[in-house]
Amino acid sequence: MEQLTLHADGISATIVGQGAELVSLRDGDGIELLWQAGPAWRRHSPVLFPIVGRLKGDQLRHRGQTYPMTQHGFARDRRFAWAEQGPASCTLVLTDDAETRTHYPFAFRLAIGYELSPRQLGVTFEVTNTGDELLPASIGAHPAFNWPLLPELSKEAYRLTFADNEPAPVRRLKDGLLLPDPQPTPIEGKTLPLSEKLFVDDAVILDKPVSGSVRYAAGRGPAIEMSWQGFNELGIWSKPGGAPFLCIEPWHGIASPVDFDGEFADKPGVMLIEPGARRVLSYRISLSRGS
Repeated sequence: MEQLTLHADGISATIVGQGAELVSLRDGDGIELLWQAGPAWRRHSPVLFPIVGRLKGDQLRHRGQTYPMTQHGFARDRRFAWAEQGPASCTLVLTDDAETRTHYPFAFRLAIGYELSPRQLGVTFEVTNTGDELLPASIGAHPAFNWPLLPELSKEAYRLTFADNEPAPVRRLKDGLLLPDPQPTPIEGKTLPLSEKLFVDDAVILDKPVSGSVRYAAGRGPAIEMSWQGFNELGIWSKPGGAPFLCIEPWHGIASPVDFDGEFADKPGVMLIEPGARRVLSYRISLSRGS
């Protein structure tokens, strides 16, 4: 099966086997909320695994050996197997094979679950260590929402509103790697006004945000609230140059610091999963109207 569309209470979500990627999310009015992979960026909502961001030199180091690893890892470009399919839920699975081990010398099972319920989509990431050594891994979500959600509204009409005040400095990137010094936050209390200039220097990264949710909305039209559990970082990104989408990205992991040359297992933000153990992380997209 190439794709499956889930339905619940008038909303729909479409998932494809390639990358276990969410490619459509429509609200009760039939409005498409997800970016439709236009020329500005050819993806919708990729799963980032087993790394988030870039590794220095695009190489993963393990026990003195180096392995080629492209930005955000390989899961987004692999075909997942359909493990479960239902009218409102599905699960897709990726396991290690000879090809993945040329980039990532570990045994793993990655299960991605989608469950649609009235006015919300729940997404679960389950990473299991099926090997006999410690499994270092990062994982992240990368959903891109249309910006603006209503074509007649300006981009500047939209803002992100966090559940709590977010006074901490933010992290920024240079050439895809993490700069050493935090930057003053552009968030004003709980509110981040959105504008294209915010992303001239790539993503805005919250390292260990206080909030567990954020609302993306204007004064009217569709509104999206994202909440998450198990993730330590939050990336906010739009492609510089005026791309008409906004990514809200819960991560467990972060790009390599510009000065980091160590082993992957020692990289900041990496999960370390014992043999036979698993880690479960989740996020939820809740749909409502602006107010």
